[in-house]
Amino acid sequence: MLRYRLSSIVGAVMAGAMVLSCATSNPEQSATSPDAPAEAALSNNSDPSSQVQAESLQQTILVEPLEHPWGMAWLPDGTLMVTERPGRVRLIKAGGFLDPTPVSGVPDVFAAGQGGLMDVSVHPQFAENQWVYFTYAAGSSGANQTRVARAQFDGDTLSDWTVIFEVNRTKQGSQHFGSRISWLPDNTMLISIGDGGNPPLQLEGELIRHQAQKLDSHLGKVLRLNDDGSVPEDNPFANTPEADPAVWSYGHRNIQGLMVDPITGQAWATEHGSRGGDELNRVDPGENYGWPVVTHSREYTGGEISSERSRPGMIDPLVVWTPAIAPSGLLIYQGDRFPDWQGDLFAGGLVSQDVRHIALDDLDMVVSETPIPIGQRVRDVRQGPDGLIYILTDEPNGRLIRLEPG
Repeated sequence: MLRYRLSSIVGAVMAGAMVLSCATSNPEQSATSPDAPAEAALSNNSDPSSQVQAESLQQTILVEPLEHPWGMAWLPDGTLMVTERPGRVRLIKAGGFLDPTPVSGVPDVFAAGQGGLMDVSVHPQFAENQWVYFTYAAGSSGANQTRVARAQFDGDTLSDWTVIFEVNRTKQGSQHFGSRISWLPDNTMLISIGDGGNPPLQLEGELIRHQAQKLDSHLGKVLRLNDDGSVPEDNPFANTPEADPAVWSYGHRNIQGLMVDPITGQAWATEHGSRGGDELNRVDPGENYGWPVVTHSREYTGGEISSERSRPGMIDPLVVWTPAIAPSGLLIYQGDRFPDWQGDLFAGGLVSQDVRHIALDDLDMVVSETPIPIGQRVRDVRQGPDGLIYILTDEPNGRLIRLEPG
């Protein structure tokens, strides 16, 4: 990574290259269908030599099966906590031992389509307060929303499960809940919330996706919250009339990859597009990321969503993926087991069934992109306490996979 040291990545895909042919299927639908074909497993600009990097890695399957695992977080003792979308929390002990009994204390969730139990995150001061945070879909097919909850974990059981925040719009259907959690250096947290769903779904008399541009709505946003669910007084729209003070950034479609760089404090996100148009963005406070006014996406039924690809006052993506990779899970690597990769991004792909290794320069511009084939839909990518890279695959018989130097 050029920000910290020069990384040599063989045969990588150069950054400004955007392949603008369109995928014909809905990548988010395929993300929920175990039989969906793997589209665009490698970028159209990939060179065969780019496989050198992947072949130099050892992939070890640590645990299977997990039922549609979604998020993972390590506890101070090295135990890995994993969410399964149907509504279970699982514990994986050192050595890859999966506790056969799910953790008790989880309420019912709306587990349908893309909904269910989603992300999990451990409070930065967990050793003192034992708080663990979750995002999940709640409600029914006729009225549902994304919620943020926290509970205390004593090593065996979750207790005092408390909803600390819920999206201020209820919607129909089972699409576009988001949702990821990432902590800023001041121990406030960023939460990604999806725009609510695809056409023909409507809310307030228009297509629900237009909620992403409405500052009084949580849909299609990144939100910033205190650890108790209250709203920080210095949020960018805290003093804006008609705006909801929790909003951090807006104009997002459905972010399922979100991470704050632990070194720089910069937030990054990967975002689902529609029929292509997936994005990688730096996420900055108060900014508008364009959806659906400005987009490289297209309607699943054919035709443009917008004729505009860029507009003053709206942030252009650093990378656009067309055909779609259906990005989910995002890691900024800062470990010592792959020293040349420090500061690089690793973006999971549900439809592409790979992890995209993205190198940046000193100005956070993309220098190269290299696919690491996994062979199953990648839901989450994280760095472990040991400095290795861990992957969850979203399948009925999902896996926990560890990447190690070859």
